[in-house]
Amino acid sequence: MKLDLILRDADIITLDPVRPRAQSVGVLHGRIVGFDEKLAGCTAARDVSLGGAAVVPGFIDAHCHTTWWGLGLDAVDLSKARGLEELYALLEAEAERLAGEPGRWVQGTGFNQKHHGGAFPDIRRLDAITGDRPLYLRHTSGHLSITNTATLRLAGVFEPGFSNPTGGAVLRSGDGYPTGIVEESAQALVQNLLLPYPVEQIVDALDAATTRYAAEGITSFTEAGIGGGWIGHSPVEVQAYQAARRAGKLHARAQLMPALDALRPLEANARDMHGTGSGRGLDLGAVAGFGDEHLSLGPIKVFMDGSLLGATAAVTEDFCGHQHNTGYLLDTPEAYRERIDAAYRAGWPVALHAIGDAAIDLAIEIITSCQDRYGRNALPNRIEHFGIARPDQVAAVAAAGIAVTPQASFISPLGDQMAALVGPEREGWLYRGRSLVDAGVLPAGSSDLPVADNNVLRALQSSVDRRTERGLLLGGAAEGLTPEEALRSYTEWAAIATGTEADKGTLRTGKLADFAVLSGSPLDAPDIAALEVLATIVGGDFTHDLITQSALIGADS
Repeated sequence: MKLDLILRDADIITLDPVRPRAQSVGVLHGRIVGFDEKLAGCTAARDVSLGGAAVVPGFIDAHCHTTWWGLGLDAVDLSKARGLEELYALLEAEAERLAGEPGRWVQGTGFNQKHHGGAFPDIRRLDAITGDRPLYLRHTSGHLSITNTATLRLAGVFEPGFSNPTGGAVLRSGDGYPTGIVEESAQALVQNLLLPYPVEQIVDALDAATTRYAAEGITSFTEAGIGGGWIGHSPVEVQAYQAARRAGKLHARAQLMPALDALRPLEANARDMHGTGSGRGLDLGAVAGFGDEHLSLGPIKVFMDGSLLGATAAVTEDFCGHQHNTGYLLDTPEAYRERIDAAYRAGWPVALHAIGDAAIDLAIEIITSCQDRYGRNALPNRIEHFGIARPDQVAAVAAAGIAVTPQASFISPLGDQMAALVGPEREGWLYRGRSLVDAGVLPAGSSDLPVADNNVLRALQSSVDRRTERGLLLGGAAEGLTPEEALRSYTEWAAIATGTEADKGTLRTGKLADFAVLSGSPLDAPDIAALEVLATIVGGDFTHDLITQSALIGADS
């Protein structure tokens, strides 16, 4: 029998208890057809010897922001600046580069106040650099932006009677003048000046972003918010993904979470929508699961609170150093209950962004209420981030069967800041690992890119050692996962959380032929982060390939 692909001489880690290891695997029509002895007598259009390299299930990033990151690849990288003078110099250089293009915005991404002694840029200095040119700088958390007077004027902030939108704020100094910092949903004031992005630009962003995903071993991802709110980029964002797929510019499988704001009221037969006849959804009644193995709809994405780094996450006790600041919900509990219930009864599972423990309380209440009233929808219900989770909340999500997506990728670059904001008594609640697994909750691996990078191997190592940049063991060593559990978080457990475990997450005959080829086994490497992604394979096709490139270079030398 002639197959499409055979990988040989490999250390194949299947994560399937029926057959945990193999040395060769065959692929036909994008799916696994067998291992080892099942391939006897088979040939293949492409037969590749891996020289003992490790093969694991393709990595699944269960929560990331692909379009946002892809669009930002052309922006000024502010993460490199150390001290505000360096940041100002970067912006001056960009303004000079754009001098011959009137109307072009100065855009930057990756700002974190930790690189500047906790300070934010001075709007007066930003105005001096940019003049009348609009400015848009995104914080690494995604939950605040920094801008200038020219942009705030375009956004109507100086108009008589202006007031902050629900769930956000334009911050002001003591004299009442804006500081340039725009928090949470108020970012829409700036975003609306840029939206909607054209489909062609989104396609190019997806091409650039998912090419880089392939280099990290990522074969599938969930886009956490499209089509509406301040997280969306176009009301026809699905069309952009479809166009990218047709053009060969989508280099990983995509599950798309529509933002709650993208839904509209729907009326149907009185017997539909759990006997209510009404709900919130998309036209024609498309719901989660609609699509195919390459591109499909996921749960509804709902922002319930802010960010930990911005001290806007809704918590039950003050943030350290911020007396009487417990963050805030981005809307009223009553509004969340009504809108989420309407989406849920229309058939949508939900993915609720809840970082602070107060927001997590509300998220658990709403999900359990919907599950009790209407049963389960097509995909799991999720709490995104689950950032500051009390022990009783761990037990509650376990009992309710709610999936969670904490980000181990945050631990190294952001863990010290987070620990300082919650203090030693709550530090053990941050982005949990072991305590979730012990309770029966399987944490899904995710990056929240671009909040943190999507280097999966580094995230796996952080899941194991939980070490911050300054050497703190976040939550203590007891929260660390085993290397196998860390690997499962980005494979099997992420597949379960995204409702795709029938096709992904482990390697078994009949499942999708999605593989990451690594320079060594992550199960016994002294430092998982030091391993290299040698190749990435989606449906039997190489999306990233250092193996063949190396062989060709060797043949030419």
